Amino acid sequence: VTERTSWQIRLETWVAGLIERSIPLLGICYGHQLLARAAGGTAGFHPSGPEVGTKQINRLETCGLDPVFTSLPLSFPAHTTHAQTVLTLPPQAVCLAENYHDPHHAFRVGTCAWGIQFHPEFNESIMKAYIIKQSLKLESAGINVSGLLENVVSTPDASGMLRSFADYIE
Repeated sequence: VTERTSWQIRLETWVAGLIERSIPLLGICYGHQLLARAAGGTAGFHPSGPEVGTKQINRLETCGLDPVFTSLPLSFPAHTTHAQTVLTLPPQAVCLAENYHDPHHAFRVGTCAWGIQFHPEFNESIMKAYIIKQSLKLESAGINVSGLLENVVSTPDASGMLRSFADYIE
Protein backbone atom coordinates (compact mmCIF):
# COMPACT_ATOMS: atom_id res chain seq x y z
CA VAL A 1 0.00 0.00 0.00
CA THR A 2 2.99 2.31 0.36
CA GLU A 3 4.05 2.14 -3.29
CA ARG A 4 1.52 4.85 -4.26
CA THR A 5 1.32 3.91 -7.94
CA SER A 6 -1.27 5.66 -10.09
CA TRP A 7 -3.73 2.74 -9.89
CA GLN A 8 -3.36 2.63 -6.09
CA ILE A 9 -4.09 6.34 -5.78
CA ARG A 10 -7.19 5.95 -8.00
CA LEU A 11 -8.32 2.96 -5.92
CA GLU A 12 -7.84 4.90 -2.69
CA THR A 13 -9.96 7.75 -4.08
CA TRP A 14 -12.63 5.26 -5.15
CA VAL A 15 -12.69 3.70 -1.65
CA ALA A 16 -13.07 7.16 -0.09
CA GLY A 17 -16.09 7.69 -2.36
CA LEU A 18 -17.63 4.41 -1.20
CA ILE A 19 -17.30 5.54 2.41
CA GLU A 20 -18.87 8.93 1.61
CA ARG A 21 -21.82 7.21 -0.10
CA SER A 22 -22.21 4.60 2.69
CA ILE A 23 -21.70 1.70 0.30
CA PRO A 24 -20.80 -1.48 2.25
CA LEU A 25 -17.13 -2.40 2.06
CA LEU A 26 -14.98 -5.10 3.63
CA GLY A 27 -11.25 -4.57 3.15
CA ILE A 28 -9.05 -7.60 3.86
CA CYS A 29 -5.27 -7.26 4.40
CA TYR A 30 -4.23 -4.85 1.61
CA GLY A 31 -7.85 -3.64 1.52
CA HIS A 32 -7.70 -3.04 5.29
CA GLN A 33 -4.63 -0.86 4.84
CA LEU A 34 -6.11 0.90 1.82
CA LEU A 35 -9.34 1.64 3.72
CA ALA A 36 -7.33 3.17 6.54
CA ARG A 37 -5.45 5.44 4.13
CA ALA A 38 -8.62 6.41 2.26
CA ALA A 39 -10.28 7.43 5.54
CA GLY A 40 -7.31 9.46 6.84
CA GLY A 41 -5.19 6.87 8.68
CA THR A 42 -1.69 5.67 7.88
CA ALA A 43 -0.31 2.32 6.76
CA GLY A 44 3.20 1.04 6.31
CA PHE A 45 5.67 -1.63 7.29
CA HIS A 46 5.06 -3.02 10.76
CA PRO A 47 7.92 -1.96 13.07
CA SER A 48 8.14 -5.50 14.53
CA GLY A 49 8.28 -7.21 11.15
CA PRO A 50 5.85 -9.60 9.47
CA GLU A 51 3.07 -11.59 11.09
CA VAL A 52 2.59 -15.01 9.50
CA GLY A 53 0.58 -18.08 10.53
CA THR A 54 -2.50 -18.82 12.58
CA LYS A 55 -2.61 -16.23 15.36
CA GLN A 56 -4.97 -15.44 18.21
CA ILE A 57 -7.11 -12.32 17.65
CA ASN A 58 -8.91 -10.53 20.47
CA ARG A 59 -12.24 -8.82 19.91
CA LEU A 60 -12.42 -5.51 21.77
CA GLU A 61 -15.23 -4.23 23.95
CA THR A 62 -15.57 -1.34 21.50
CA CYS A 63 -17.35 -3.83 19.22
CA GLY A 64 -20.48 -3.18 21.24
CA LEU A 65 -23.30 -4.12 18.94
CA ASP A 66 -21.21 -4.05 15.76
CA PRO A 67 -23.23 -6.10 13.24
CA VAL A 68 -20.17 -7.91 11.86
CA PHE A 69 -18.03 -8.47 14.96
CA THR A 70 -20.46 -8.84 17.85
CA SER A 71 -21.04 -12.55 17.16
CA LEU A 72 -17.33 -13.39 17.38
CA PRO A 73 -15.92 -14.83 20.62
CA LEU A 74 -13.67 -12.60 22.70
CA SER A 75 -10.64 -14.48 21.37
CA PHE A 76 -10.39 -16.57 18.19
CA PRO A 77 -7.73 -17.95 15.83
CA ALA A 78 -7.27 -16.38 12.40
CA HIS A 79 -4.80 -16.74 9.56
CA THR A 80 -2.33 -13.91 8.98
CA THR A 81 0.35 -13.05 6.47
CA HIS A 82 1.42 -9.43 6.21
CA ALA A 83 4.45 -7.17 6.49
CA GLN A 84 2.54 -3.90 6.23
CA THR A 85 -0.25 -2.85 8.57
CA VAL A 86 -2.41 0.04 9.72
CA LEU A 87 -0.08 2.18 11.81
CA THR A 88 -2.64 4.81 12.83
CA LEU A 89 -6.39 4.48 12.54
CA PRO A 90 -8.47 7.08 10.72
CA PRO A 91 -9.78 9.74 13.14
CA GLN A 92 -13.39 8.48 13.07
CA ALA A 93 -12.54 4.74 13.13
CA VAL A 94 -13.58 2.32 15.86
CA CYS A 95 -10.99 -0.36 16.59
CA LEU A 96 -12.68 -3.77 16.81
CA ALA A 97 -9.88 -6.34 17.23
CA GLU A 98 -6.20 -6.61 18.16
CA ASN A 99 -3.52 -9.07 19.16
CA TYR A 100 -0.01 -9.07 20.64
CA HIS A 101 1.47 -8.03 17.28
CA ASP A 102 -1.06 -5.64 15.81
CA PRO A 103 -3.24 -3.18 17.76
CA HIS A 104 -5.46 -2.59 14.71
CA HIS A 105 -6.38 -6.04 13.40
CA ALA A 106 -9.89 -4.81 12.62
CA PHE A 107 -11.71 -1.50 12.55
CA ARG A 108 -14.89 0.11 11.26
CA VAL A 109 -15.37 3.48 9.63
CA GLY A 110 -18.92 4.80 9.76
CA THR A 111 -21.74 2.29 9.54
CA CYS A 112 -20.69 0.16 6.60
CA ALA A 113 -16.91 0.02 6.02
CA TRP A 114 -14.77 -2.59 7.81
CA GLY A 115 -11.07 -3.32 7.54
CA ILE A 116 -9.52 -6.56 8.77
CA GLN A 117 -5.83 -7.43 8.69
CA PHE A 118 -6.33 -11.19 9.13
CA HIS A 119 -7.57 -13.51 6.38
CA PRO A 120 -11.04 -15.00 7.00
CA GLU A 121 -11.04 -16.32 3.42
CA PHE A 122 -8.07 -18.66 4.08
CA ASN A 123 -8.47 -22.29 5.08
CA GLU A 124 -5.72 -24.43 6.62
CA SER A 125 -4.34 -25.55 3.24
CA ILE A 126 -4.06 -22.01 1.95
CA MET A 127 -2.34 -20.82 5.14
CA LYS A 128 0.18 -23.66 4.95
CA ALA A 129 0.85 -22.88 1.29
CA TYR A 130 1.58 -19.24 2.15
CA ILE A 131 3.98 -20.31 4.90
CA ILE A 132 5.78 -22.75 2.60
CA LYS A 133 6.01 -20.15 -0.18
CA GLN A 134 7.66 -17.71 2.26
CA SER A 135 9.75 -20.33 4.10
CA LEU A 136 13.22 -19.20 2.95
CA LYS A 137 12.49 -15.57 3.75
CA LEU A 138 10.96 -16.50 7.12
CA GLU A 139 13.85 -18.78 8.08
CA SER A 140 16.40 -16.11 7.16
CA ALA A 141 14.53 -13.77 9.53
CA GLY A 142 14.89 -16.35 12.32
CA ILE A 143 11.27 -17.52 12.24
CA ASN A 144 10.59 -21.21 12.94
CA VAL A 145 8.71 -22.36 9.83
CA SER A 146 8.04 -25.85 11.22
CA GLY A 147 6.45 -24.26 14.28
CA LEU A 148 4.27 -22.03 12.10
CA LEU A 149 3.10 -25.04 10.08
CA GLU A 150 2.37 -27.07 13.23
CA ASN A 151 0.27 -24.23 14.66
CA VAL A 152 -2.03 -23.87 11.65
CA VAL A 153 -5.56 -24.72 12.78
CA SER A 154 -9.08 -24.34 11.50
CA THR A 155 -10.49 -20.81 11.92
CA PRO A 156 -14.29 -21.17 11.79
CA ASP A 157 -14.99 -18.03 13.81
CA ALA A 158 -12.80 -15.84 11.60
CA SER A 159 -14.36 -17.38 8.48
CA GLY A 160 -17.84 -16.97 9.95
CA MET A 161 -17.34 -13.22 10.07
CA LEU A 162 -17.64 -13.22 6.29
CA ARG A 163 -21.20 -14.61 6.72
CA SER A 164 -21.93 -11.87 9.29
CA PHE A 165 -20.81 -9.23 6.78
CA ALA A 166 -22.92 -10.82 4.01
CA ASP A 167 -25.95 -10.99 6.30
CA TYR A 168 -25.52 -7.34 7.25
CA ILE A 169 -25.43 -6.08 3.66
CA GLU A 170 -28.36 -8.21 2.43
